[in-house]
Amino acid sequence: MFSKISYAKTTDNLNAQIKKLANAIKTADAIVIGAGAGLSASAGFTYSGERFRKYFADFGDKYGFHNMYSGGFYPYETPEEHWAYWSRYIYINRYMDAPEPVYQELLDIVKDKDYFVITSNVDHCFQKAGFDKKKLFYTQGDYGLLQCSVPCCNKTFDNEDIIRQMMEQQKDMHIPSALLPVCPHCGKPLTTNLRADDKFVQDDGWYMAAERYNNFLHTRENTRILYLELGVGSNTPVIIKYPFWNMTSRNKNATYACINYGEAICPKEINHQSICINSDIREIIKALEQAK
Repeated sequence: MFSKISYAKTTDNLNAQIKKLANAIKTADAIVIGAGAGLSASAGFTYSGERFRKYFADFGDKYGFHNMYSGGFYPYETPEEHWAYWSRYIYINRYMDAPEPVYQELLDIVKDKDYFVITSNVDHCFQKAGFDKKKLFYTQGDYGLLQCSVPCCNKTFDNEDIIRQMMEQQKDMHIPSALLPVCPHCGKPLTTNLRADDKFVQDDGWYMAAERYNNFLHTRENTRILYLELGVGSNTPVIIKYPFWNMTSRNKNATYACINYGEAICPKEINHQSICINSDIREIIKALEQAK
């Protein structure tokens, strides 16, 4: 059982940790990036405050919620209103670019390295920034995909065309009934391909990405590998955080790095192999670009 320790942020320690991380990136034989919601938040994909008011003031005023997550779980009376909300939600978080170029800057740092990305994010920012799609594993789904709500099949469906139509044609917080998405196989309603319960569809693309990720890890087991964790919280630590800790502990040549404002921690058992930076991801990535 691991024991957690945290690192306090001081200017001297921060500068030293950045230099240490820059060297770890430079000398690594391979890099595994594990990304959580904090990375997208640092790129400006925030779900409350000014951005929420800009796109969802009407829903917020009517129903009293103050962030996009709450709106996503609200029990709307009609599917037309449900999809008016969700089409906006998907459009701004999947088909619009992030306000800040954090993902592009991260790619510039690792593009010449042997890398792979595992992420719980569903906003597709890695691929839009230019990361190789064959080096990405989206474990929790994709805002850009729909699936059967039953589900009747192990299939997902691209949603860009229908989402754009919903955005263009919605009025008074409703979409036309003719745009309600239905499964082409059974006729039941389609829903978002997001892991929320046991109905989540893992399609062929999901399994191929999982196989590529596991193969990457297996073929680089005892190399100088850097596990670079960015903005991963404690809600689902079994996807990225705990595996990174375990793989680091089993490989004396490995380095674990965590950049997370307020949650930069590691177990004491791998303290000597770890770099924990309690700071804003965007600022650290800019510093690493300068170091490169």
